[in-house]
Amino acid sequence: MRKVVMAVLGLLLVTVPATARIVPFPSEFKTQSIETNGTSLYVRVGGKGPAVLLLHGFGDTGDMWAPLAAKLMKDHTVIVPDLRGMGLSAHPDTGYTKKNQALDLAGILDHLKIDKVDLVTHDIGNMVGYAFVAQYRDRVTRWAVIDAPLPGIGDWDNIIRLPLLWHFNFRGPDMERLVAGRERIYLDRFWNELSANPKHIDEATREHYAKLYARPHAMHDAFEQFAAFNQDAADNKEFLAKGGKLAMPVLALGGDKSFGTAQADDLRFVATDVSAGIIPDSGHWIMDENPDVTIKLVTDFLAK
Repeated sequence: MRKVVMAVLGLLLVTVPATARIVPFPSEFKTQSIETNGTSLYVRVGGKGPAVLLLHGFGDTGDMWAPLAAKLMKDHTVIVPDLRGMGLSAHPDTGYTKKNQALDLAGILDHLKIDKVDLVTHDIGNMVGYAFVAQYRDRVTRWAVIDAPLPGIGDWDNIIRLPLLWHFNFRGPDMERLVAGRERIYLDRFWNELSANPKHIDEATREHYAKLYARPHAMHDAFEQFAAFNQDAADNKEFLAKGGKLAMPVLALGGDKSFGTAQADDLRFVATDVSAGIIPDSGHWIMDENPDVTIKLVTDFLAK
């Protein structure tokens, strides 16, 4: 009997993660809802020192940044919002162009009485981040941008034709009806197909984000992020034509099984001082697949 019990326990140890990847922010972080640009964003703030703003993307919320925030708070004031219509932020019907969401961020910084920030972004956060930098160049000292393209920039017209990115045009009331109540199934597709190894995104992480994206209006608003891409592309081209390339230091990081060095190639269309970095053994989900290397690359860059 003892052998049977030990065998079952051994099987559980193999098949069930020992710890969840989703970790809470340090207790020193305070949360608040900040009214900005006609909506309300859920924001986490902690630490002391020069400010750094962390922006998440689709399939995540600001929760993805907790391990990085715990490191940065030792010598930075760390600001982590959930983007408009995502996570625990409010769900307005409109305003999902990245140009407009940049105004959301400016309002947060004004509320916190913070003038300048370092910027760290991932996925759709990259797009909101570029719109923010392009409109508020004097407020960003350096930018770490991770594993996603910018609408209308570089090889965008070919990128959007990739079969892997069919979801860019998957939206509308019928699509929302198909996904309603099946958010976990829809999100599993992203975690499985855009990772180097689907096992790197554990069950606790999947359940955590699936519950957030199953909240009322959450998936509709996520689709709206993609629906704005055509306007985002036009806005980005105008930012570049009128303002020229960015001058601040930019670190472009790509997962070695995802954007890789193409991330830096893309950013060189909009910035003059771009350094490249690769996150090994990682697809798109860098903070789940290789958080240690991601944190090291970002913190080293911000410390320069």
